[in-house]
Amino acid sequence: MMLWFRPLPKVSLDPTVWAPFIQNNWYREHYMKFVYLLQVVLLFIPTIFSTQFSHIHTFALILTGFLVFILHECLHILVINNKGDISITFSGIFFWINTNAILSKPRFWVFMSLPFIVLSIVPFVLSFYVSGDLKLNLLFISWFNTLISASDIINSFLIALKPKNALFCRGYVRVE
Repeated sequence: MMLWFRPLPKVSLDPTVWAPFIQNNWYREHYMKFVYLLQVVLLFIPTIFSTQFSHIHTFALILTGFLVFILHECLHILVINNKGDISITFSGIFFWINTNAILSKPRFWVFMSLPFIVLSIVPFVLSFYVSGDLKLNLLFISWFNTLISASDIINSFLIALKPKNALFCRGYVRVE
């Protein structure tokens, strides 16, 4: 079941078995500050590499950004489709996809990393083999998706640090 802008029903997770995904209280409280910092750094990437998207029509950039965002979220959903209920919600300018499915470490890592790999790394690599406006469009797609993937990038590293037999659900982890 897909819920739009509503929370999923509460799931009872035994706190003696399930621990918070981010176990350090200070880091958990300040997590979004790290995401914002990464986004600010990423905002300056085009300037640092003297890449200007200004000659591409503004409407085309907005439309491309919107399509990248939709495709990014669809890739997330593709990984967890049929594994449990899905809720899409937002706070401010940030969107979240929640599921009540219990995901293995590999599946959760793919859930977090697939949009970054497909929409940031692949277009960036392809940009080396083309030129002109196509190159700039691929670089814009790569840059914009990396910008909206800031939280996913941090989470992917945190997932990699968890034990091989870890299971994940709703912001909690347990080791079997």
